[in-house]
Amino acid sequence: MTSQIPSGSTLSARPKPRVGVPVWRMGRPDAFLASAVEQAHAALVDVVDPEQVGTHLAAKSEGERLVTHLFECLRPGYRGWTWYVTMARVSRSKIVTVSELGLLPSEDSVLAPEWVPWAERLRPEDREPAEQQDEADADLADADSAVADESEEGVDGAEAEADEAADAEAAGITDIDDEID
Repeated sequence: MTSQIPSGSTLSARPKPRVGVPVWRMGRPDAFLASAVEQAHAALVDVVDPEQVGTHLAAKSEGERLVTHLFECLRPGYRGWTWYVTMARVSRSKIVTVSELGLLPSEDSVLAPEWVPWAERLRPEDREPAEQQDEADADLADADSAVADESEEGVDGAEAEADEAADAEAAGITDIDDEID
């Protein structure tokens, strides 16, 4: 027993085409842009050391007259990443324009872990030494302020002696020994 779909049915095995892109262009890169591998490589080498750019991996269509070239990344620390160069051209033109280039991660790339707020990264045993350090810092700050107070008192005493000497000089007494004689 086989099931049949009525001829007037709206069901279809083909996917709906995207609006604005002709059906015959979908999935196929622009032939002229796809063949511009050397220009894509030259654009990438202008920005990056040539030793960091590997072999050409693919050219994929991003839309009408828009192609992205993928190159192997040989940069230290970027294992599994790929360089990309996106190129475009105007209709009926033979001039290729580099739109953008950069690095893309793949499934094999080493990525940074998801960011976790500082308060959630601390374990209870990590907080105890921090609290002890805060107490030690507070004690040190108290000791510093006590030393500063003592030094200010010493400065005040020296200022008082200087004031007395100035008053004595104004009175005409230059030396205590002169006063006794």
